[in-house]
Amino acid sequence: MSKAERKEAEQEVTKELTETFVNENNIEDLPGVGPKVAEKLREGGYADLMAIATAPLKELAELTDLGDGTAQKIINAARDKLKMSFNTGLEVMERFKSMKFITTNSKELNALLGGGIETQSLTEVYGKFGSGKSQLAFQLAVNVQLPEEEGGLNGHALIIDTENTFRPKRIMELAKAKGLNPEEVLSKIHVARAFSTDHQVLLTEKIPEFIEEKKVPIKIIIVDSLMSLFRSEFIGRGTLADRQQKLNKHLHMLQRMADRFNAAVFLTNQVIESPDVFFGDPTKAAGGNVLAHASTYRVYLRKSKGEKRVARLMDSPCLPDGECIFSVTEKGIED
Repeated sequence: MSKAERKEAEQEVTKELTETFVNENNIEDLPGVGPKVAEKLREGGYADLMAIATAPLKELAELTDLGDGTAQKIINAARDKLKMSFNTGLEVMERFKSMKFITTNSKELNALLGGGIETQSLTEVYGKFGSGKSQLAFQLAVNVQLPEEEGGLNGHALIIDTENTFRPKRIMELAKAKGLNPEEVLSKIHVARAFSTDHQVLLTEKIPEFIEEKKVPIKIIIVDSLMSLFRSEFIGRGTLADRQQKLNKHLHMLQRMADRFNAAVFLTNQVIESPDVFFGDPTKAAGGNVLAHASTYRVYLRKSKGEKRVARLMDSPCLPDGECIFSVTEKGIED
């Protein structure tokens, strides 16, 4: 695909995105939503019908300073407009046809994941330091910009960086290896450093506002790493319930972003050592059952000899458990 053709493909994606906003952002049409209420909703992260339709009643009522009854009417009206009800299996299958994949650059890893990193899904990779989590995230931020026939989505990447791991120099190396213009690739990667869990959640809430303002086709949302700030702020068993509740809300918000923008959500995660395991690998993903249930695909990465890494698919709704080997080289992720 030529540069002109790639530009045209990206413009088509942007046009589709713009039309989606026009159709979904008329929250003033809802009964009881005037200019002031609409402004409060948007400031609180409820800028579209889907966000309002899936909002907790108490939270929406407090945000808008309206009673529970009025808030429930607003939520019900949003649900009616979106026709949120039961669908047949055939109708659900049509939605699944819109799902796409971003190549990881490794045929073996793509095969393990059923084609690559899936849109409308949360893919979590966890492993010890140096296992290749961030390197895979960088590779996906570059690959998403490729045309569809080359394993990309003609899109942009959005990265929430909680550990100060983002390195433009590495992105430029990966771009050159793919034959892309490094500066152009960097211009399509949007990075925000998160300094607290509140900031991390806020950045997620602001994604629709950012896309609407910039009119860019975000096709992958990367959080590197998901649990770092949660583990540093919530210390001790006494804070565990609050941490998991906040994490659960954050994950559901990310899933809504994935569904709304037909984007992939890629989460890197830290590990803990389970003290009750005397035989075998004691490594477990941080985040507990809340994260385990929320992740659509869960992959455990571990180091092997030299550049080799081992990926094991731990959980998937439609794929069998399995393993594959890939490499992390100067050129990026390879077989």
